[in-house]
Amino acid sequence: MVAIIDYNAGNLKSVEKALLAVGQESVITRDFHQILSADHVILPGVGAFGEAMEQIKKYELDKVVREVVDKHAPFLGICLGLQLLFEGSDESQGVEGLHILDGQVLRIPDKEGLKIPHIGWNSLELQNNGRLFVGMEQNPYVYFVHSYYLKAADESIVKATCDYSACIHASVEKDNVFACQFHPEKSSQTGLQILKNFTQIKGGC
Repeated sequence: MVAIIDYNAGNLKSVEKALLAVGQESVITRDFHQILSADHVILPGVGAFGEAMEQIKKYELDKVVREVVDKHAPFLGICLGLQLLFEGSDESQGVEGLHILDGQVLRIPDKEGLKIPHIGWNSLELQNNGRLFVGMEQNPYVYFVHSYYLKAADESIVKATCDYSACIHASVEKDNVFACQFHPEKSSQTGLQILKNFTQIKGGC
């Protein structure tokens, strides 16, 4: 069973539907017991960093996220869910993120000919043998919707990048914690393969 954490940040049903497409049952929940008993946990999200952290703390979901990470269950942050795992964001100055991983979320720099937010398909540059990308050819295309991007402090955790006015750290992995700036649930067969790879990762790794 996969637990999809519900903190009123939207995009939950599309993640649930994508998991069903790869044969995985899931539950959308903010119940601590359901989250902690799940085999895999996903923190999705679209919206503003500050408002999301406010909701997470309102429901005390920051505590359960740390428990999931500490017990080494595979954990996946998607889009805003990736950003929340880090220290903070230019979008909401002074708001502290979950700080599970080290790094900052920065605004995508303005560049002539490029629109912000970054919406659409981009190819990934795979690196450092990410387990989410097992069995994939180099430069798979995935779907992005964001105005802010991750700059991880430790580049060894970065498993995929893309170029859009800056070098965007598009996917990271450290121990049992995985995250994607793009939306695998909206990335066609490539995204479904990423979700399938995630659900096949065993806890305790």
